[in-house]
Amino acid sequence: MSRRTIPSTGALLASSPLREAVAVHGRAAVRSAIHAAQEAAREGRLSSAEVPEAAMAVLGRHAARPVLNATGVLIHTNLGRAPLSAAARAALSAAAGWTDVEFDLATGRRAVRGRGALAALCEAVPDAGAAHVVNNNAAALLLCALALAPGREIVISRGEMVEIGDGFRIPDLLTAGGARLREVGTTNRTTARDYTAAIGPDTGFVLKVHPSNFRVEGFTSAASVAELAGCGVPVVVDIGSGLLAPDPRLPDEPDATTALRCGAALVTASADKLLGGPQGGLLLGDRDLVTALRRHPAARALRAGKLVLAALEATLRGPESPVAVMLSADTASLECRAHALASAVGGAEVVATTSVVGGGAAPGVRLSSFAVALPERFAAALRAERVVGRVEGGRCLLDLRTVDPADDDALARAVLAAGAPPCR
Repeated sequence: MSRRTIPSTGALLASSPLREAVAVHGRAAVRSAIHAAQEAAREGRLSSAEVPEAAMAVLGRHAARPVLNATGVLIHTNLGRAPLSAAARAALSAAAGWTDVEFDLATGRRAVRGRGALAALCEAVPDAGAAHVVNNNAAALLLCALALAPGREIVISRGEMVEIGDGFRIPDLLTAGGARLREVGTTNRTTARDYTAAIGPDTGFVLKVHPSNFRVEGFTSAASVAELAGCGVPVVVDIGSGLLAPDPRLPDEPDATTALRCGAALVTASADKLLGGPQGGLLLGDRDLVTALRRHPAARALRAGKLVLAALEATLRGPESPVAVMLSADTASLECRAHALASAVGGAEVVATTSVVGGGAAPGVRLSSFAVALPERFAAALRAERVVGRVEGGRCLLDLRTVDPADDDALARAVLAAGAPPCR
């Protein structure tokens, strides 16, 4: 193909949608994508008219691809856990450029990093003397081990030495920080006496871990935070899912406020689960201990970035998160939406079903919901349309509890693009 017929880089950069793509991907990435498409045109693999679309396709291969979550799992780890609120997304955009993340505009001096997010956390959990944010909950636990128990013992129940996602294990994480574990009790029963008998001059802290992604039932017992609070060493409580205050919809889920009121010195939690924020690890509790964690050399390696801090503050100060909205979704409304979707795609079946919280949170909670049932073959076809349902009982179910009502029309179009289901 003649070089004269291939659109110039300048012309392509000035065209839509490549002009808009610069704001998302940056000029260098867009120019690189354009050059790749132009080279393909020179080699005869594309026509000149196909160059803009090919450049956008190159950019698409290097960007996160949004999907519709119709699985019925509210906090889906493989889909990025909690979806962010509109306020948090706007905060991400605002913080993408220069921001006052570590700068005081009034004095012109350096300021505490992420002070807005830290203040919002302390306002949400007034029982916390101070707060700190790291890049995930595992990092929060690691920092506790590094700062509070280097070369010392962490006392932990055998029943709470859990494995978290992707094969990572709490014991391995803690010992990687240079601490030694002192196991107490048994898998199913651990008493306060077991802890106190193990505590000695070499104890760094007592750790209680909420076994969030499984349940042990039957002949069981566990020491409460209140029972351990007077043991003479700090009690660190890993609540896991990031519930900051009691929620009547999740009566068995531990929360930060209750743990601190019962005497926990520190609480660690995830920001991207029930809180509904970005990926982050929360540390809440005693001011002196939080300061010690924040000043530890490893805190620099584990700290949260400006985007996380901005999105976290917006989540805490903004309207209800999408996770909270999904938790409280009205079942009658879900049924109505399911029938509307079934009608829009040509008469699919509507079925009553149950959703789950997911993300290791509230494993025993089941939420009534409604779904559109399609033949199982639709699962793969819909994934090609960036829609993820769940296969159950030989059918592909599209659970409406985890679909934003604003996306119902897009979901219907995806089903039709995947192949119209048989009419009932």
